[in-house]
Amino acid sequence: MLQFLGRKSNTLIGLDISSTAVKLLELSKSGDRYRVESYAVVPLPLNAVVEKTIADVEGVGAAINRVLKRAGSRCRNAAVAVAGSAVITKIIPMPATFSDDEIARQIEADAEQYIPYPLEEVNLDFVILGPTDKKPDTVDVLLAVSRSENVEVRVAAVELGGLTAKVVDVEAYALEAAVALLGQQLPNGGADKTIAVIDIGATMTTLNVLNNGRIIYTREQVFGGKQLTEEIQQRYGLSYEEAGMAKKQGGLPDNYTAEVLIPFKEAMVQQVSRSLQFFFSSSHYNSVDHVIIAGGCAAIDGVDILIEEKIGTTTSVANPFMNMTLSSKINPPALTSDAPALMIACGLAMRSFDQ
Repeated sequence: MLQFLGRKSNTLIGLDISSTAVKLLELSKSGDRYRVESYAVVPLPLNAVVEKTIADVEGVGAAINRVLKRAGSRCRNAAVAVAGSAVITKIIPMPATFSDDEIARQIEADAEQYIPYPLEEVNLDFVILGPTDKKPDTVDVLLAVSRSENVEVRVAAVELGGLTAKVVDVEAYALEAAVALLGQQLPNGGADKTIAVIDIGATMTTLNVLNNGRIIYTREQVFGGKQLTEEIQQRYGLSYEEAGMAKKQGGLPDNYTAEVLIPFKEAMVQQVSRSLQFFFSSSHYNSVDHVIIAGGCAAIDGVDILIEEKIGTTTSVANPFMNMTLSSKINPPALTSDAPALMIACGLAMRSFDQ
């Protein structure tokens, strides 16, 4: 039976289906040390995924098949994730003496309080977070609910690609798991600190704020690297694919940096600043201790320095592989370049080692 947040499973491929690409990552673990066994990134057909909703199941399935072949992984079980915007989460206090079965029955009995859809139309799961503050006889239970269609369309695409979806997670919680690997990049290793992780992908920018390693705030807005690709396409008379390649590999005219790239970087900084202002205005926080930039746009040279100068908070580019060993088939410079965009895939791959 498919479990929405996922429980213990055997080796899993982390499979991140984003707006413009499928990213695959396979990890192994020896003691406390992770090792990257295989990874690959392949582009999706245009508009196969629209604002994190799969619109072309066959196109996504074909891309999953290609990424699997390119990575060369023999593993056939995958962990995938649904977007945070497709998930309702609630923290519910429950008696500390309740077993998992009793918690499940209680959630079902009180479903109308928590779930705005009929139970037969949703997938749900829960995890016990720990004791409730100042109430030692209760525990906080995180309930996650998504419309079944959000889960089923991902499962169908994974199966078309030649894999079996064993775990369907939530992107924010996969990211939370990967942030735990960034200890050296964070003040005090992230302990008792408020960390903003800003994932700037192709079409969406997602802010996740973590306090002491737990997500306390998430917000998505439409902005991403696709705007830079389209500007290159229009200005230099290229196809969308050619513009995307030129953006990554260079070779554009001399005026590109001053007239196209720098204005886009400034727009990124504005988006980061705006996202943080939304967080501050909706919470009791008025600052964060550190900013991490993730997603494909984080690979743009110098953007972390610009953000740090603008908002006055130390900023770094996410690299969850900094302390990992690599199999001989991994290209280290390529992995470092792709690392900021592989945070969700990394968190999903870590599901293999859940206790």
